Amino acid sequence: MPENYTADDLAKKIKSKSISSVEVMEYYMKQIEEKNGQVNAFVTVNPNAMEEAKQADQDVIDGKKLGPLHGVPVGIKDLTPTKGIRTTFGTKVFADNVPDRDATIVKRLKAAGAIILGKTNTPDFGHKGTTDNLLFGATKNPWNLDKTSGGSSGGSAAAVAANMVPFAEGSDGGGSVRIPASFCGVYGFKPSYGRIPMDNSSVNAFGSNNPFVNHGPLSRTVRDAALFVDVTQGPSTTDPFSLPRFDEDLVNQLEGDLTGVKIAFTRDFGMYTVDKEVLHVIDQQVVKLRELGADVEEVSMDFGMTLHQFLGFFKNTWYASAAAGGGTLLRDHPELLTPSYQTMIERGFDISTSEYIGYQQKRTIVWKELQKHFETYDLVMSPSLAIPAFDHQLIGPEEIEGEKIEADSDWMMTHIYNMTGLPAASIPAGFTKSGLPIGMQLAGNRFNDGLVLRASHAYEKLIGGFPVLE
Repeated sequence: MPENYTADDLAKKIKSKSISSVEVMEYYMKQIEEKNGQVNAFVTVNPNAMEEAKQADQDVIDGKKLGPLHGVPVGIKDLTPTKGIRTTFGTKVFADNVPDRDATIVKRLKAAGAIILGKTNTPDFGHKGTTDNLLFGATKNPWNLDKTSGGSSGGSAAAVAANMVPFAEGSDGGGSVRIPASFCGVYGFKPSYGRIPMDNSSVNAFGSNNPFVNHGPLSRTVRDAALFVDVTQGPSTTDPFSLPRFDEDLVNQLEGDLTGVKIAFTRDFGMYTVDKEVLHVIDQQVVKLRELGADVEEVSMDFGMTLHQFLGFFKNTWYASAAAGGGTLLRDHPELLTPSYQTMIERGFDISTSEYIGYQQKRTIVWKELQKHFETYDLVMSPSLAIPAFDHQLIGPEEIEGEKIEADSDWMMTHIYNMTGLPAASIPAGFTKSGLPIGMQLAGNRFNDGLVLRASHAYEKLIGGFPVLE
């Protein structure tokens, strides 16, 4: 089976009987067998995947009504509940947990005909931008096994990059789809908050709004990402923040150039220190977007705070959430939690209620500054991350371009769109001299998901497709 088949290709070929779902499943199972020992992207393989593929082929033979993803394998992040398939949340605490329900997004993928190939690695409860945990270890970057895949959807991104699955689900509460997409050279899309119902927790239905956490696809093409969103979007009683369906049939809205589209280009959001090699790659993409007809202008942004101040309140919202959800775990099972997650919980206990509520005022400042630019521009372009992938043993670098930074956070240029819930993508844009992928971030105003996807698709076509790892 050719390695460059997309999820959309596979669904069409399975329906036309030019390839069987069993053949597809055998191919990806072999890919996992050959590569996963080094990459460590999948942590659980669905034991019923082959039987489900056989049933998918029988459904084709029987002439049953087939969904748009019929018979196509998909990877699911190990934070997302899957009925009957182990879901550990990346922690020893839930090492043997087998949910009795599917998350809404999983139900919808299945209803579209997709087959869950397995679960992909994540740090404890998805708490950081790299992927490693005490239960399964680290996920490596397929482009360079000494480097990190990023996180917290690092297993999904690495699995797609290594061609162990055609596409995969991730979740993004601070860049957790876009960070690994950038590091692993795949496409990652975070829709407008609420577009895809978020119900990973059966305990707190309101837990995804501070900051905004989204499901999103990791794929090798924009078309596959649009298809993923098409079949998973829409309201659900499982998520009180879920939105009505809008921008219907995203796949058929992808075509077209960017004539008349105005793009604001920021190298650093007025706050970040960015690696010169990253900036060199991103600067080159301005020319390409202009070739597509876009009017790209460099802008200055001023959020009225330093990066330390911005990330301080952003991280504190997560610390408070970790303390609320993980305090009992820290008390009863500290030895089962990674030190970084323990630290988050401990710091969360020190945040007062008034401080926590006060963060919404700072969040409003971020929203207003972005809205000021969206009055003039349709999209905002930036680097996805301030650096290329670093060694997988690290939480991040100690400095960028000679400037001291906080290693666990100051290289992530993704948080702004989790504070505001705006749609944003990381698009493969090139490589460093040493062959590490660099991502370009493209974001739109709320509900303007279709334009982000269309611009991404136009760029993908212009460069002749995103890079594929040999």
